[in-house]
Amino acid sequence: MRNRITTDDLINQLPPERRQKVLDNVEKEILKWGGKRANAGRKPKTGTVLEFRMRVSEKEKEFINYARAHNINYDDLMQG
Repeated sequence: MRNRITTDDLINQLPPERRQKVLDNVEKEILKWGGKRANAGRKPKTGTVLEFRMRVSEKEKEFINYARAHNINYDDLMQG
């Protein structure tokens, strides 16, 4: 079985000045043609909890709050 040489291996064998120049050119090409771009992907989590919004009418909201406060079992209500 032959040893495989990767691109990183070849770049690491270059003198430091040439290595940095190659890495800078690679970064330019990636930004030019795509790949990992600035602000791509999911936004980092900030640790703040998002606000929960209920899109229901006032009467529905009152019923939900009442049912939560009195531990009403919806399954039992739906059986009747």
